Amino acid sequence: MTLSPTTIAPLAIHGGAPVRPAWLPYGRQSIEEADIAAVVATLRSDWLTTGPKVDEFEQAFAAYVGTKHAVAYSNGTAALHGACSAAGLGAGDEAITTPMTFCATANAVLYQGAKPVFADVRSDTLNLDPVLAAAKVTPRTKAILPVDFTGNPAQMDAFMALAAEHGLTVIEDAAHAVGAEWQGHRVGSIAHMTTFSFHPVKHLTTAEGGMVTTNDDALATKLRTFRNHGITRDSRQRELAGDWFYEMSELGFNYRLPDIACALGLSQLQRIEANLARRRAIAAQYDAAFASLPQVVSPKILPDANPAWHLYPIQLELDQLSTTRGEIFRALRAENIGVNVHYIPVHLHPYYRQNLGTKPADFPVAESAYARLISLPMFHGMTDQDAADTIAAVRIVVGHYAK
Repeated sequence: MTLSPTTIAPLAIHGGAPVRPAWLPYGRQSIEEADIAAVVATLRSDWLTTGPKVDEFEQAFAAYVGTKHAVAYSNGTAALHGACSAAGLGAGDEAITTPMTFCATANAVLYQGAKPVFADVRSDTLNLDPVLAAAKVTPRTKAILPVDFTGNPAQMDAFMALAAEHGLTVIEDAAHAVGAEWQGHRVGSIAHMTTFSFHPVKHLTTAEGGMVTTNDDALATKLRTFRNHGITRDSRQRELAGDWFYEMSELGFNYRLPDIACALGLSQLQRIEANLARRRAIAAQYDAAFASLPQVVSPKILPDANPAWHLYPIQLELDQLSTTRGEIFRALRAENIGVNVHYIPVHLHPYYRQNLGTKPADFPVAESAYARLISLPMFHGMTDQDAADTIAAVRIVVGHYAK
């Protein structure tokens, strides 16, 4: 590539001035006065947990994604655990999922005593490959857990067809994908169950929190019971009935999301479309800026997908660079650009290697991508200058190391 005059100056990692004076994280929450007021109002109410705000948040979220039921959980991992329980996963069962995800996806299968079975990802989207997943189905397979990696929807029509053929439950891990769409249908309305996360770096936050959506009445009942110790009625239901009686019908967990968090979620949900629009605008800026940079590969989006852009991961063409991904990573952070890496493939973690016998080279597409991935800052509170600084830093750093 031809270097511009700005690329001649030394990089910050080599003692030069950074692109920006202040740190730009890869993601962060956006809290407005309306959010604070909503939380304060709930703090002044009679209910801090298992109260009316939980029902309100669930109903509003279900309406947003276009599904019958939404069941709030204390975090996204708890939501995954609840979904795996509702699907009936247990000892001797298997669930097919992707190695290109945060470990919570596969961990939730283990929590139920079942075995996660990995299949490799597509080389373009880095989502679970439906063809490779189909090849992993056995008589022990009970569920499929596709992940909407970075907020880019998985091929849900293919997974639902595979599930129908073999009598499986599809649990879509949409922790990254609030507001995303596949074939014109909003994520959360397609799979048998879909799980979401409301961590601060997500599209809306409840500080910690999660949700499971479903159109199945029986699954919704199981999800609600599981999050409340396996008890059939919560304290507000007993209060409204003027009764004290309850029964524990199964072994459950305390995975409830309090009213304080739900009040914050309700307030944030009102801005979800604006948040999505902002993230999509930033992604478009990145796409345009890196289209002419041969050392950088931008995310691939299939025609049927409308992504939510939780993350914007680039892949480095290392054969066109004179250094490693690690050095590029450190150089960008020295420019005050808070890049990150998502994710170390799950099968490479020590626990999985020691307990499931997974090993390097088991899933070459995921491993090849991991070696080249860097996540750029992506959050709806970013300004145009933040995006411009990120673009400038990538150009300068990549230009410095370009062959």
